[in-house]
Amino acid sequence: MRQPIKFVSAEEAVKVIKSGDRIHIHSVALAPQKLIKAMCERGKAGEFRGVKIQHLHTEGPAPYASKEYEGIFFLESFFVGHNVRKDTQAGYADYIPVFLHETQRLIRENVLHVNVAMVQVSPPDKHGYVSLGTSVDCTLAAIECADTVIAVINPNVPRAFGDAMIPMDMIDIFCEDNSPLIEAAPADPDPIELAIGAYVAGLVDDGATLQMGIGAIPNAVLGMLGNHKNLGIHTEMFSDGLLPLVEKGVVNGAEKMIDRGKIVSTFLMGSKKLYDFIDDNPGVLMMDVNYTNSVEMISKNPKVTSINSALQVDLTGQVCADSLGTVFYSGVGGQIDFLRGASCSRGGKPIIAMPSVTNKGLSKIAPVLNLGAGVVTTRANMHWFVTEYGAINLYGKSLQERARLIISISHPDHREALDKAAFERFGPHFHYIG
Repeated sequence: MRQPIKFVSAEEAVKVIKSGDRIHIHSVALAPQKLIKAMCERGKAGEFRGVKIQHLHTEGPAPYASKEYEGIFFLESFFVGHNVRKDTQAGYADYIPVFLHETQRLIRENVLHVNVAMVQVSPPDKHGYVSLGTSVDCTLAAIECADTVIAVINPNVPRAFGDAMIPMDMIDIFCEDNSPLIEAAPADPDPIELAIGAYVAGLVDDGATLQMGIGAIPNAVLGMLGNHKNLGIHTEMFSDGLLPLVEKGVVNGAEKMIDRGKIVSTFLMGSKKLYDFIDDNPGVLMMDVNYTNSVEMISKNPKVTSINSALQVDLTGQVCADSLGTVFYSGVGGQIDFLRGASCSRGGKPIIAMPSVTNKGLSKIAPVLNLGAGVVTTRANMHWFVTEYGAINLYGKSLQERARLIISISHPDHREALDKAAFERFGPHFHYIG
């Protein structure tokens, strides 16, 4: 007979942290704020120093990344989220560039040894299993490999299936919390994003398997797929925009070759309605990031249509998606994982979509990438490119053909300057075709 859980306070739980340890924190909405607060209090009290912290994107406060905790904690995130962006840009935190599918490999192959994993899970079921709920990603690897696992049992964590289900005996220390999970309101697309969404939706075939993230452009795309048929989902994340398509039966996974009929993801972020949707839902599989973001697994489904964003694109099709020049803004993430997976899929379409200009009216299409900008997607990986002015396919196109096509969907105010730059770069044989 299973013994009752012995709970300890968060303050007691974090006493296992020692100077020099590496701590893994659960991702997105499941960052265990109760443990984070207790950890920071003990660090401020001088109980340890030189503790490294790692995680993907997290929601909620991340005080350990700030100047206040310099020398006590040092964050090395796998993705620069909004809550640690300023501290990372100021140098009080750092970033590890890594493909999303390899985050788990860094842990499992002991490149980054995890001393303590701090996670949040659902209450145990009658079989002694708890669920990692809305985020499996590389956190499962951290649980498998950590010296000590601390778990907060929270009844608000949905009971998700797939790799999210783990036996209680993988956990060493238990705490309790009943705080609601952090929610993200769906983003409402503006006219530019709606125009982009319309062009992208026009590229989606019936029977396609979709990958897209969170934000206004993905929501705009999803909002225009109501008349499609038999769409499937194999993605790294999804949000509320998917739910109406599930309710209409548009998303049913009927033509997927693997996990037919199932929605597959590794983490998600949205409203309580979204969290309730995956709770006890056998139609949703929350899987290890090594599964969701494996190029081999992605490409097994037909017509994989991956939709990713960019910060800047040059005239040859190079894509910067992680930095603004030398200033890091986000991360590599799963962009290449899914671009490659889609390009290897039968009938697949890898898509990069972005507005043609910034909020200040500066062109996001440039003759060359800004000094220091990171090339996340190389020109050889670039296929479909979409702005509010159209959709173009760069696959198999020469440099001059690419430049002409890219300029054709740039903002009209910037086309003359881009045309001049292309002419100077490619010589007298280049002529802009409007």
